[in-house]
Amino acid sequence: MALGVQATPFTYATHFLGIVALILVLVWTIHFRGGFAWEATNKNLIFNLHPFLMLFGLIIIGGEAIISYKSLPLRKEVKKLIHLVLHAIALVLGIIGIYFAFKYHNESGIANLYSLHSWVGLGVIVLYAIQWIYGFLTFFFPGASNALRSEVLPWHVVFGITVYILAVGTATLGFLEKLTFLESSGLAKYGSEAFLVNFTAIVTVFFGAFVLLSVVSQPPPPAEDDYSYSAIGD
Repeated sequence: MALGVQATPFTYATHFLGIVALILVLVWTIHFRGGFAWEATNKNLIFNLHPFLMLFGLIIIGGEAIISYKSLPLRKEVKKLIHLVLHAIALVLGIIGIYFAFKYHNESGIANLYSLHSWVGLGVIVLYAIQWIYGFLTFFFPGASNALRSEVLPWHVVFGITVYILAVGTATLGFLEKLTFLESSGLAKYGSEAFLVNFTAIVTVFFGAFVLLSVVSQPPPPAEDDYSYSAIGD
């Protein structure tokens, strides 16, 4: 199914929401949680890198990579390269973000991989890596035949969207889990930090929703691409 509207307004909304989400997570991790550190006596500073990198990487940059075919009025090969590079950056940041979660747990004496958030999150990063490697080999280098690319493209799109939806869902689970821990440790349930975390999660969900709306909308003219993200159902 394809929406009979142009993707441009949806992509603009996506850019805006991504900026808002990034600002909110920075305010939370720096102003309320004390900032970032690779090594620190206060292990919470190490953990703060996890939500920042996951949101900035997998969600925001990953979302921008998905809509790059709809938001950039460039040649197919240029958009394909941007799409590939942005997803690579998102994947690397996601892996580093997961590393900091493990580092925080290990140095704080907290068990690893005991929550739904961690289980789904690890699965998402594995699926994201598989999707990137498959896309690289099929559409970039060495590249499959035109007939094969045309045949597998819909599956590439659907699988990528599925992984991205799982990533957004995992991010919201992460916000919920961390806020629950903080509130059980004395954080005011109706305080400014609690509202900020919840609002950041809501903005993240809306960002993901507008990424999907961009994907199922019509690309800006000229539509000269044969093997780019076309509206689902075309």
